[in-house]
Amino acid sequence: MTLLLMAAGSGSRYGKLKQFDDLGPNGEFLMEFGIYDALKNGFDHIVLITKKENVSLAEDHLRPRIPANIKLDVLAQEITDLPEGCSFSGNRKKPWGTAHAVWTARNVINGPFAVLNADDFYGQSAYANAADFAREHNNDDTFALVGYTLKNTLSEHGSVSRGVCQVSGDDLVSVDERLKLEPKDGKVLDLDSGNEYTGEEQVSMNFWVCQPSIFDKIESEFRKFLADDNLAVTSELYIPKMVQEMLQAKEIKVKVVPSGGDWFGVTYASDREKAVADLQEKTDAGKYPSPLWPKQ
Repeated sequence: MTLLLMAAGSGSRYGKLKQFDDLGPNGEFLMEFGIYDALKNGFDHIVLITKKENVSLAEDHLRPRIPANIKLDVLAQEITDLPEGCSFSGNRKKPWGTAHAVWTARNVINGPFAVLNADDFYGQSAYANAADFAREHNNDDTFALVGYTLKNTLSEHGSVSRGVCQVSGDDLVSVDERLKLEPKDGKVLDLDSGNEYTGEEQVSMNFWVCQPSIFDKIESEFRKFLADDNLAVTSELYIPKMVQEMLQAKEIKVKVVPSGGDWFGVTYASDREKAVADLQEKTDAGKYPSPLWPKQ
């Protein structure tokens, strides 16, 4: 099974490359704890998507640490990586978005895979549940979202973006992207739309279990995207949009898999102190060895 980690963001609100910040007790990146949890649950292929200038940094850090029998692909997400026959002559600096990051791995993945953010801590049970799902749904038309409770995913230091989910039983019905969610008076307010939430809603933290069919969907939508000059200059392609369109077209089913709720992230520089303390606490409690990786 493959774990795809997205680490191509610029960390503008964090102030530096948070994906490569040494948050762990022994200088580990946050993503290493996710890799450790994934390997414990049977994943044997790690794909990391990052910026071209960070490929060597990531390879040099991770390859000596993770077990030698684990396949590692570190790939660059590049603006020039376009579908065959497509071109783009506009002025664009940031990547094409999370769906394009996934598409970057199209040539190295041929089975079900989990995809998530490299700068979030998702919890050990989330990887166990995702792995069980991937084993049960090998190359069929069923995807999964590892769901979290909205109120448990907020930051004390500013607004956050989340995909607020409509769920029927364990079936995902829709994902509504909300970009400026903040706690207010015991509830959660979206500053953009004015929508108010109880905080008990299920949200997407970009932890998906996908089938390879998503690569064709992304390429199809990317071609349409590039044909629209306004979109191509400033907008991005997002994974939830791809999944939702496939869902609405009845091309796939999407199940919501429980996460266990043990999540934290580092959106703002002020989140760093808590993240460091949380990783130290989990290590002290014996949930992770110290150091995380034995010397090879």
